[in-house]
Amino acid sequence: MSMSVSQINTAALNAQNSVPQKNKQETALFSEVLAEKKLSVRLSNHARKRLTARDLHLHNTDYQQISNALTELEEKGSKESLLLYKDMGLIANIHNRTIITAMNMQEINTVTNIDSTKFIK
Repeated sequence: MSMSVSQINTAALNAQNSVPQKNKQETALFSEVLAEKKLSVRLSNHARKRLTARDLHLHNTDYQQISNALTELEEKGSKESLLLYKDMGLIANIHNRTIITAMNMQEINTVTNIDSTKFIK
């Protein structure tokens, strides 16, 4: 299959024009994934075990509220925080957006190594 010079030039021009569009799409997709990651909330293995052992449950809507609280705490410069939410206390690493441990309200007597507390309503 042979191509004329004009066909080759047209094909090269089309390929060249499609690259920036693809890069824009990839950049937009990457930005969306990054933004989603920044808003996500992770549970450490320890926190997962604590929630199960104490029969405490977090649902999708709970994660959204916790995410909003983590964002607010991050904006204020917090590093480790106690989140008081529903019938539980959650200790969170703000920078990593990770719940480190969970406890029920009867267990919250003394909490150390935190720099902030947030009541989530």
